[in-house]
Amino acid sequence: MKAFPKDKLTAVLDTLAKQATLWVPAIVAGVSRFAPYGPGREVQLGANTVMSPKEALFPATEKIYEYSAYGIDGEFTPVDPSVGPQILFGLRSCDMQGILCLDDVFLTRGYVDDYYAKKREEATLVTLGCVTPGPDCFCYAMGVNPAEHAASDAQLFDLGDAYGIVARTAKGEALVSALETAGLLSESDKAPLPTGDFVLKVDAEGITEKLQHMFDHPLWDAFSRKCLNCGACAYICPTCHCFDISDKKRNAHCGIKIKCWDTCMYSEYALMAGGHNPRPSKKERVRQRFMHKLRYFPERYGKLQCTGCGRCIAKCPVNLEITDVIQQVREAKIDG
Repeated sequence: MKAFPKDKLTAVLDTLAKQATLWVPAIVAGVSRFAPYGPGREVQLGANTVMSPKEALFPATEKIYEYSAYGIDGEFTPVDPSVGPQILFGLRSCDMQGILCLDDVFLTRGYVDDYYAKKREEATLVTLGCVTPGPDCFCYAMGVNPAEHAASDAQLFDLGDAYGIVARTAKGEALVSALETAGLLSESDKAPLPTGDFVLKVDAEGITEKLQHMFDHPLWDAFSRKCLNCGACAYICPTCHCFDISDKKRNAHCGIKIKCWDTCMYSEYALMAGGHNPRPSKKERVRQRFMHKLRYFPERYGKLQCTGCGRCIAKCPVNLEITDVIQQVREAKIDG
């Protein structure tokens, strides 16, 4: 295995930053998130970020076209979706799995989102195996291997005093080659440090099938009484992908269309132009969130939409935890 000493991390990042826009886990304005690497940016590889890395591929706000209208004449100017080559460095397996979920939504089933597709095409994804799972982590229960992810372009392993790196794709080979050319890699026969025990235990076996019989179950009333519908869970989640399209007018004749993150937890999200709302109360919105994660998405794409990153558990202000939902659903009695 190729490896580089941990004290050479800055040199590695400096080299990669010359190849592409390099996204790294860091503290930005007091919040841990993935952000473009640059002078003075302190990289945080010890624990996962509060904000997921999805914004590198699916920005919180994104201009999609400009428009102008003078009388009956109108003109639309599309925005180039390309942002150039990007490297996402230090992704955890849960976030790599989250990107696969976004791929399903934006690249399959007869629909391709050009804005996501171009960024995904130009991105090189480098995952980092976990050694110490956080107190809210439960990726193992969602079928995710915390030690490595086969879908990444290159995999980093913690060797103790060094990081091992293995290329999995042509993009990964190009990245490793750039580090070799810079003289930063050497051979190592050290084994990766093992992943520690998970504190949080949950069994999701059969959860999708159980939920197929629980659309009208009274559990949803109990869950919704606790929820604030604040939307925090959706904004930090690596797989939530709801968005809205809005206008920003520059003057009476021209403006821009913007795609921005939204969430099914907000009352306005499903509100129709005629005033009808198919999810009029917290009950319907809470049910939609957990049904989508654990039933609808697996039925459509063959994988759970929760990756076990634990962010929503850590940040929910009322402790409405998806692991508790899973446990109570498994224990719930179904009539008939």
